[in-house]
Amino acid sequence: MFFVLVKTVHIFAAFIYGGFLITDNLFLSKIKKTYNEEEHKEIRESFMKYVRKVVPPSLLVAVITGLYLISQVFGPIGEDGLSRFQMLLSLKAFLGIWLGLRGGLQVYFGIQPFVFKSHVLPFAFVLTIIFLSQFMYI
Repeated sequence: MFFVLVKTVHIFAAFIYGGFLITDNLFLSKIKKTYNEEEHKEIRESFMKYVRKVVPPSLLVAVITGLYLISQVFGPIGEDGLSRFQMLLSLKAFLGIWLGLRGGLQVYFGIQPFVFKSHVLPFAFVLTIIFLSQFMYI
C-alpha cells in the first residue's frame, strides 16, 4: 500500500513539473510573437510568480519519491549484468537526478546553469523519461 501511495505522489509531482515545461516550451515561448517585449516580460513574470511556489518543490518530491521507487523495483543484478529493464531504469534515474540537481541548485542555492539556460533540455529529458517509462516493461 505504501508503494502505491509513493508512486501516486511521484506521478502527480512529475506531472506538475512536466506540465510546467510543456507550458513554457510550447506556449509561453510563442507569446513573444503576439506581444511586444515589455508585455511578454510582464505576462511571463506573472506566470512565473506562481510557478516558483509550486514547481521546484514538486521536482524535488518527484526525485525523492523516484529514488524510493527505484530502490523497490531495481532488483538484483544477474550474472549476465544489468537486464534491459535495469539499464533503462538507470538511464531514467540519471536524467531525473540531473533534473533534480539542476533545479535544486538553481532555485534553492541561486546557482545558475552555465549552459542550457533555457527549459528546452529539461523538456527533452522529461520527454525521454516518459518514453523510457513506456519501453522499460517491453
